[in-house]
Amino acid sequence: MNTLETDVAIVGAGTAGMTAYRAVKSAGRRAILIEGGPYGTMCARVGCMPSKLLIAAADAAHAVQHSAPFGVRIDGKVGIDGRQVMDRLKRERDRFVGFVLEKINAMPAEDKLRGHAHFLSDTQLQVGDNLRVRAASTVVATGSAPFVPSMYKSLGDRLVVNDDVFSWDDLPRRVLVVGTGPIGLELGQALARLGVQVHVLGRSGGLGGITDPVVRASALGAFQAEFDLRLNTEVLEAVRKGDEVHVRFASKEGEETTACYDYVLMAAGRLPELEGLQLGNTSAKLDDKGMPRLDVATLQVEGTPIFLAGDVNGVTPLQHEAANDGRLAGANAARFPDVQPRKPRAPLSIVFTDPQIAHAGVFFRDLPKGAVIGKVDFENQGRSRIKLRNRGKLRVYAQADSGRFLGAEMVGPAAEHIGHLLAWAVQAELTVGQMLEMPFYHPVIEEGVRTALRDAARQV
Repeated sequence: MNTLETDVAIVGAGTAGMTAYRAVKSAGRRAILIEGGPYGTMCARVGCMPSKLLIAAADAAHAVQHSAPFGVRIDGKVGIDGRQVMDRLKRERDRFVGFVLEKINAMPAEDKLRGHAHFLSDTQLQVGDNLRVRAASTVVATGSAPFVPSMYKSLGDRLVVNDDVFSWDDLPRRVLVVGTGPIGLELGQALARLGVQVHVLGRSGGLGGITDPVVRASALGAFQAEFDLRLNTEVLEAVRKGDEVHVRFASKEGEETTACYDYVLMAAGRLPELEGLQLGNTSAKLDDKGMPRLDVATLQVEGTPIFLAGDVNGVTPLQHEAANDGRLAGANAARFPDVQPRKPRAPLSIVFTDPQIAHAGVFFRDLPKGAVIGKVDFENQGRSRIKLRNRGKLRVYAQADSGRFLGAEMVGPAAEHIGHLLAWAVQAELTVGQMLEMPFYHPVIEEGVRTALRDAARQV
């Protein structure tokens, strides 16, 4: 049995792991990056980038099919070549993965280990069958895995997760999407716009992470006008028959529906990928789900020299947060036991549907008592109406006494850009008055932000 010594071991070479590695090396410490699966981050290989490539194709198809209101008519039937769609997706996806591989290949060979790792103690890892790594501290950055309820596991290859969608050579005819979170909504709408018969089911009333009931109702109306989306609907049975899946589901009122699909796409959430790490061999205190107690400010597992970075910690499973986690966990692992809490960043999340969904700062559900709410409806907002993107609502939140801007939730045009502006305002601790002193060009969609802020300012 061979043993390697290092200052910091990093398990997982995704976004968080690679960022942690760079943080450790920048601190002048030794690091070993351990990966048991394929190189290339989840974002590049099966997440952010391929999903946006599918969405881009879907948006192009939608734009062509809905150009008539502008007086632009397409003679004849608009054709969607599923094989060409998937071919471009894979080529561009592989290009993004290639950029990641270049960074991996540039690392010193002695800093990389291939193999699955598990803990033997707080400071020892077993990698494969014949190698041990002894490290003063460890960063675990193993990511997350799709949650698949047991009732679907008998469906075999007719059950897919988002990872599998991007390996298709062609688009299927019929897909059931289970889950109305960001992944389910993004992929469900994209497939529908590309001509796939899609049903999207949500077991609860949740929709894209929206907590503001006014914004959620606006989003629901916009999506249901375009594709079959049902909330508060439970799947009762899913049975494979040949290459089809027969599914029976019911609304909360008890109305049952039976339909056949080529695939069931499971998008009911993701779980931290801790299985196989054998954290029980460490000093970590685990709950009944196997999750260790974690200080979210430092990412340190309580009572150990172990740090959790990225999706595996279950805090905020977003790519930009994984990068932030990696920097913090890597820096703290490098200087352990002198760990430091993170500097807080304003929460920001975006769902790339059409209309887009965005959240910045405090959620509606967490607003303090007496907070004021400003609003704008994009239906008659100038630039949005010009572009026929006039769907959705923005609601901004502020403290009633000081006018300090707290956050916002929105569904609407340009939400990916507006969300950033609002998150920056939260982090800068601006008041709505100060925000209204900022320049607003005309005519732009961002003028809708000014409308909402003015509404809030009148209530302060």
